[in-house]
Formats: sequence, structure tokens, C-alpha cells
Amino acid sequence: MSKNSIFLGVFLVFISTFSAQAQETPSVENTRLYFIAPNDGDVINGPITVRFGLAGMGVAPAGIEKAGTGHHHLIIDAPLPPFDENIPLDENHMHFGGGHTEVTISLAPGKHTLQLLLGDQNHLPHLPPVFSKIINITVTE
Repeated sequence: MSKNSIFLGVFLVFISTFSAQAQETPSVENTRLYFIAPNDGDVINGPITVRFGLAGMGVAPAGIEKAGTGHHHLIIDAPLPPFDENIPLDENHMHFGGGHTEVTISLAPGKHTLQLLLGDQNHLPHLPPVFSKIINITVTE
């Protein structure tokens, strides 16, 4: 391996690390993200209305850069994603980039876990990340 290849590799690692750090959005200390509804342990006949609660920060749509704000992501039957990457967009990770604070969803009958994660204007978790406790629900129909 040539010296130029080694230098280029080190330079690219430095630039990617710098870029990731430049995108970090700070959260506000003592912010709480929680479920207004449903409650942990609820047995629900679907569809389910999920209401998001946030204290200590505000809600702003994706793409809007405003200090002390973010938008909601609902994680269904999955663990929290890595905090240094964009929050996935798939059947287990719902984005509410319009600034929504509630949604009505249909889930298959059975047991499910729900968790909220606040994302910044670029769908990245804040630093430190703001997320709710996991709640467990059972859907009957």
C-alpha cells in the first residue's frame, strides 16, 4: 500500500468523523418523551390511537432547524436504532416529520412493544438521545 493510499484513507476517516460530529443536534437537559396513550399493559381492540407526549423540548417538522426541537418516531416491535445513524424508515420505524403528535395504526392481534425516539431535522437522534420507556400492549382484534 502506498503512502498516498494510507494518507487518503486517514483523510477520509477524518472527514467522515468531522461530518458526523457537525450534524450532532443537542437535546435539552431533563427532556421527557412519553406515551399519553396507550398505557403500558393495555389490552386494546384495534385500531390503536397512539398519542405522544414531550416535555422540555418542542416539536418542529423535519427539515426545520430550530434549537430545542425535534420530531417523533414510533418504534414498533424493534430495539432502538444506533444513535449515530439516521433513524430507519420501515414497518418498525414510523416517522412523523410533519410534526404530528398522534397517529392511529392497525397492528396484528398479539403482543407488541412501542417506543418513541425524538429525531432532529435530519432524522438523527439528538445528543444525548431522547427516547421513551418501552410500553407493552396486547391487540385483541
